[in-house]
Amino acid sequence: MKQRKLGDSSILASEVGLGCWQLGGDFGPITITDAIHIIETALESGVTFFDTADVYGAGQSESILGDRLEQIKKDVKVATKYGRGEGTYPNGYTLQDMRDAVRRSCDRLRRDKIDLLQLHCIPPSVLEKGHVFDFLRQLQQDGLIDYFGASVETMDEAMTCLAHPDLTSLQIIFNLFRQAPKDTLFKVAKENQVGIIARLPLASGLLSGKFNASTSFAESDHRNYNKDGEAFSVGETFSGIDFSEGLKLVDALEQNKPSELTMANFAMRWILDHDAVTTIIPGASSAQQVLQNVNASAIAPLSEESHKRLYELYQSKIARLIRCPI
Repeated sequence: MKQRKLGDSSILASEVGLGCWQLGGDFGPITITDAIHIIETALESGVTFFDTADVYGAGQSESILGDRLEQIKKDVKVATKYGRGEGTYPNGYTLQDMRDAVRRSCDRLRRDKIDLLQLHCIPPSVLEKGHVFDFLRQLQQDGLIDYFGASVETMDEAMTCLAHPDLTSLQIIFNLFRQAPKDTLFKVAKENQVGIIARLPLASGLLSGKFNASTSFAESDHRNYNKDGEAFSVGETFSGIDFSEGLKLVDALEQNKPSELTMANFAMRWILDHDAVTTIIPGASSAQQVLQNVNASAIAPLSEESHKRLYELYQSKIARLIRCPI
């Protein structure tokens, strides 16, 4: 597994990390045994970067991850998030609230401090006021966190965050359905030495090429209850693309895929070909999916012609179907 440096920090992250949203049960029920097997397989496969949040399964994701990492004791980096918890979102942001939330995350993760704390898609108005960044700096000075970044939903939010010179990372939606960041955002991020963490690399699994019109999702799976943005931003589910339209787009994208690659590895390799990206954080509902995902790091870069065709397809057919601000 290749590694890349995260921004201007000392963090080396595996090119393919593990997104841990599913460990909280938000992609349907998951057993502790299966969750542990996913984590262990990731570690055995060279994954050194794990991304979670305090609200995934009301702390369940952090707790399972923390317990297993403490037992295995491998040198890995854990990023978690703050900002969407009850009593915090949308207007309860204070230094004490952040400090208390981080201490609870430390307890669940069995760590003395957090490697990377990210603001978790907080309201743009709060980002613009800037006081949350002062809170992050204070926690950094207090030794509760090593570095801080932000997980955002739009380009405007990303640019607001990039105005802070001590920002380490930006976590954004970036995949074959959501190509806009590479036009302008990546240049600014590289100039500011800010690492990019690409979430939803497979658009909630849609870009894996394994779904069809008869695919259904569990009642507790956000791909069921948030398919049209009923619970939170529709951009977080299938990257804002309507499921039926997405199936057609995947068929079009597959026509540009080398025959020897799976659709999932093709989609993730495309992301890794952008040097502004430090790591991608696909989730996995099984150990087998982890093994499939990590292969993306070993695949040779796609051709320039392939990248050109994929961007033309995005401009002509995909961009207009995105149902959220980008």
